[in-house]
Amino acid sequence: MSTKMAETDWSVALEVFRASLPRRGDKGRDDRLFSEALHYFSVHNITWRTLPDRFGKWNSVRKRFDRLSKAAVFETFFDHLASLSSSAHLVQMFDSTIVRAHVSAAGAKRGRRVRRSAVPAAVSPRRST
Repeated sequence: MSTKMAETDWSVALEVFRASLPRRGDKGRDDRLFSEALHYFSVHNITWRTLPDRFGKWNSVRKRFDRLSKAAVFETFFDHLASLSSSAHLVQMFDSTIVRAHVSAAGAKRGRRVRRSAVPAAVSPRRST
């Protein structure tokens, strides 16, 4: 499976991305490089620290992603992309790789444990060897 995007796809994605950016605040230095970093990050399922150096400092990419996600830029971006498609309303995706199970789902014991009361222990004779 090829994960490389064609140049025409990149041009459309960048145009829509720039239209989704907020009007206020600092503009990014290189939107194409940032978008490629996010694409690489999501396709290869890596941590921010293992992002290759060709995308710049990993912390700068992470901070920009965090700032833009808090500003709801990506929701706007995906809404704009969906409006360009004639069949987007037919497709819904659910990615199960982001679903986390609770610790108790891993086979922890259930139910209450029977505990001895402190009173019977005081009444019973001491056991020692």
